[in-house]
Amino acid sequence: MQPEQVVTELPVTGWTGPFDPMSTRAAVAALEAGRVVMLPQLAFEVTEAERAVLSAGLLSGKRKNISLEPATGKIGGAADVPEPLAAFMGRFAAQAEILARGLLAPYSRPLRLGRTSFRPAEIAGRDYSPRKDDKRLHVDAFPTRPTHGDRILRLFSNVAPDGRAREWRVGEPFGDLASRYLKTLPAPAATRARLYAMLGLTKGVQSGYDQMMLALHDQMKLDETYQTTAPALPWSFPAGTTWMVFTDQVPHAALAGHFALEQTFYLPVSAMVSPETAPLRVLERLTGRVLA
Repeated sequence: MQPEQVVTELPVTGWTGPFDPMSTRAAVAALEAGRVVMLPQLAFEVTEAERAVLSAGLLSGKRKNISLEPATGKIGGAADVPEPLAAFMGRFAAQAEILARGLLAPYSRPLRLGRTSFRPAEIAGRDYSPRKDDKRLHVDAFPTRPTHGDRILRLFSNVAPDGRAREWRVGEPFGDLASRYLKTLPAPAATRARLYAMLGLTKGVQSGYDQMMLALHDQMKLDETYQTTAPALPWSFPAGTTWMVFTDQVPHAALAGHFALEQTFYLPVSAMVSPETAPLRVLERLTGRVLA
């Protein structure tokens, strides 16, 4: 793979725009083609009052991040919640939403806001079970929150006060990945999906797509051969950089770095410019069946 197949850089300098049509077209095309859109000139500025929250000591136990629920404003994952924390995360969520709806204009109306995440801890050196270890290549799928094929778009910003870069690996096209694992992915199990929902293990009934994506996530992370031989390029996101990517489509691994903010969005496949590139459509073509 070549760098231009993995990352597209755009000269965006403001969170609120206006954004020129050329940048919008380039951003949407790159995202849907399975590339990371990097905005190297766009920093999320931390105020003096907010600098108090730039501490890994805020994390509760072995939690990897602190979350903010958009509907309730509830903070999770923090041992302590200093007064500036909710405002800090809320301000980022608001700016991320303005940026996403403005720069990605075709998605503006159907885009749905998900959780906001603050990731203060250093990634390198932390030990997790393989399924939970984001240093291993994976695509995103949520065990308890079925998407029924909706896209998972994530927007990140590196706010590390010491200038430390966020180090990633970015992997192969989704079609190649899905073909690689297709024979080992389970067939949809509707009875099991209904049972999980009835027992409260999932927030809604998983579609066949959700089941296959969860299996793909786990198999990738547990496959030692894949982790060591898979086609992937290293990429650094310096402090003061913002980037976005469809994490359900792009194999990625976060190897090192601390103090990053992340905003999750959900997008219906029908709202895409090129819906045939969505993982749902790729898996449906490969399996010959409707999955959501």
